[in-house]
Amino acid sequence: MSEDTLVNTGVAWPEQYEADLAVRGMQTKLHRWARGDASRRFGDLYNLVCDPAFLVTAWQRVRSNAGARTPGVDRVTVTFIESRVGVDAFLSQVRESLKTRTFAPVEVRQVMIPKASGKLRKLGIPTVTDRVVQAALKLVLEPIFEADFLPCSYGFRPLRRAQDAIAEVQHMTTRGYEWVLEADIQACFDEIDHVALMDRIRLRIRDKRVLALVKAFLHAGVMTTSGDREDTWTGTPQGGILSPLLANIALSTLDEHFARQWNQTMSTWHHRNRRRKQGLGSWKVVRYADDCVPRTLKEAPM
Repeated sequence: MSEDTLVNTGVAWPEQYEADLAVRGMQTKLHRWARGDASRRFGDLYNLVCDPAFLVTAWQRVRSNAGARTPGVDRVTVTFIESRVGVDAFLSQVRESLKTRTFAPVEVRQVMIPKASGKLRKLGIPTVTDRVVQAALKLVLEPIFEADFLPCSYGFRPLRRAQDAIAEVQHMTTRGYEWVLEADIQACFDEIDHVALMDRIRLRIRDKRVLALVKAFLHAGVMTTSGDREDTWTGTPQGGILSPLLANIALSTLDEHFARQWNQTMSTWHHRNRRRKQGLGSWKVVRYADDCVPRTLKEAPM
């Protein structure tokens, strides 16, 4: 970025500790800049995605993930890269393809896993190469959008867990909220509108190379269990490293909708008391990814 370049942009691959330190420093700056100016649109982010420190950290995130041994459509695993290719050589190839703009994600490999309900959930497994690039992209984008996400959102966010969402619900039951309703957005990851999502991302990102990279992942396609390739005109595949962040960006519009309702018509005791007299409820929402818990206030006092 033009304001301050703290991250190594040379060709030497830093040690893991040095890479993590450099990435955290840059993420702190991105987050501070985003929080300091809610209308700021960030440019020149693509160089960070290509940066050796970000790629080394991205590789470590992919390597330490529980699905590291699961291959994508190319059947390449983390172990194969470490034993046969070499991590430095692999990352050099990834970086070169990004810098020359020849990188193109391939379709994800579809797998079906059973849900508690007995139904099957579709997962899309990217290749290791695509996972590393997605991880680097997430390292750049997440601190920017974290500055905009509202406190009611808990799913797939740094330093937030499902237990925190549960604790919030339990806390509100001591504040006069007597009804807890659980809701799930049907096929949320599958149905996210790409145009609406990209419009949302453009509110913060003006680097066309980064926007093109996000769009390329959205349109990469799926290799089904039967071996057929399907285009992806909507949605972002569960199983991709970038998908939870993209889902939160899309669903932040829902958070803002409920926040506006609260601020305009329910935020004061007088507002809530008037609604109660009119037979209307008051509510707040706790969201964990595509699962929501609206808490309904029955009594007026808080």
